[in-house]
Amino acid sequence: MIRTGQTIENPATGERVTFVRSSADTGGELVEIDVVVQPDGCVAAAHVHPSQEERFVVHSGVLEMKLRKQTIVARAGDVILVPSGTPHRFENMSDEPARFTCEVRPALGFESLLETMFALANDGKTNRKGMPNPLRLAVIARAHFDTVRLPFPPAWMQRVGLALGAPLGRLVGYRATYEQASQTIDGEIATA
Repeated sequence: MIRTGQTIENPATGERVTFVRSSADTGGELVEIDVVVQPDGCVAAAHVHPSQEERFVVHSGVLEMKLRKQTIVARAGDVILVPSGTPHRFENMSDEPARFTCEVRPALGFESLLETMFALANDGKTNRKGMPNPLRLAVIARAHFDTVRLPFPPAWMQRVGLALGAPLGRLVGYRATYEQASQTIDGEIATA
């Protein structure tokens, strides 16, 4: 379970996320995260939050945000609002880390999804873009369908694919959440 002040990293995407306010802190109203994206780092895939809006405040570096077909280059002090249902992705196109704060409203399963995807990447269970194999992804995506989905194909078609793929994924042992096999706590390796 995510705690305020906790930091997780994704070596595949180059993202480091620190939880400023958790769902538990806000009664599910929002999750606030401080994000550092390394040069050439990016979110794993373009996606849509069907029932959540995101507010990005850039503190340093350069963040390229794609909203639908529009590209926004954001720098320190810029604010980007991503309404629910809007396809988007971000990437650090600069030679220095980009840092921003993001509020996700309402929280829904956002923390669990990030924790799962980052833990999989840390344990080497994703491809170089940070995505797990299709059966594992189907199990995760079906469980988090109200939190995040792909911008294409249409949602009904994704539901059909997940209805077929997720049971197969569960059959081979995949679950909707994943805990990292080991984690670093104050410089020491601890088994989760």
